[in-house]
Amino acid sequence: MGGVSRSRRSVRASRGKVDDGLWTRIEPLVPVVQRRYRHPGRRCLDDRQVLCGILFVLHTGIPWRFLPQELGFGSGMTCWRRLRDWNEGGVWQRLHELLLAELRTTDMLGLSRAAVDSSHIRAMKGGPATGPSPVDRGKTGSNHHVIVEAHGIPLATITTGGNRNDVTQLIPLIEAVPPIRGKRGQPLRRPRHLYADRGYDHDLHRDRVRRFRSPPPHIARRGIEHGSGLGVYRWVVEGTIALLRWFRRLRIRWEIHDDIHHAFVTLGCALICWRRLKLSL
Repeated sequence: MGGVSRSRRSVRASRGKVDDGLWTRIEPLVPVVQRRYRHPGRRCLDDRQVLCGILFVLHTGIPWRFLPQELGFGSGMTCWRRLRDWNEGGVWQRLHELLLAELRTTDMLGLSRAAVDSSHIRAMKGGPATGPSPVDRGKTGSNHHVIVEAHGIPLATITTGGNRNDVTQLIPLIEAVPPIRGKRGQPLRRPRHLYADRGYDHDLHRDRVRRFRSPPPHIARRGIEHGSGLGVYRWVVEGTIALLRWFRRLRIRWEIHDDIHHAFVTLGCALICWRRLKLSL
């Protein structure tokens, strides 16, 4: 029995493991908190251990209060505070941009085209960026709007209420793509071709998208039969959404604060980028 329990603990702990390569990229981004000279209090837990706890919650979807203490990741509240503080400091967004730049350096980023789509999740506790979902019998939920490049690497995400139409987030999603460095010259930001399903079909937004690029967007028309051929390019965004759902914490929204939930989404996108990057290392 003791061997079985030790084996289970090792498997559970591996879900929050931080690769050395990933940590070398995150550590310079983490703000250094100076310890007080007078009344210093208890020494803060190591940042890498806390990050392991955050990743454990992201992978397993376990509530913060049930984070196993025997794993050595600290308490759930400690991990929650670090996730909040690091998100306010822009750690997760900068990590995502850093990994995108490295992917471009290794020629693994295809910005010749991009695809957009969204997915709905249930929001159990409500909060900002939630709303009655028309696809879930009016239950409270949130939408994840995602834009990816040609190979399905996430470029940006937006979290909105479940009642927001996809087409309303098309322009904000394009504008959310950060400048991607990694090579000499001007950073890239606007993919040349954009692909979307018929949920984004609106002439007004087609004209607005043209302001960002010379070719018109490739959006399926409503009222026509399926088989436009655009699915050959759009399937990558559906695969990326499936990868985000692989993180159990992103299948159902438990966070009341939308910034905490979006921090998880951004961290999930960064981890997807890191897995792609490891293929070239």
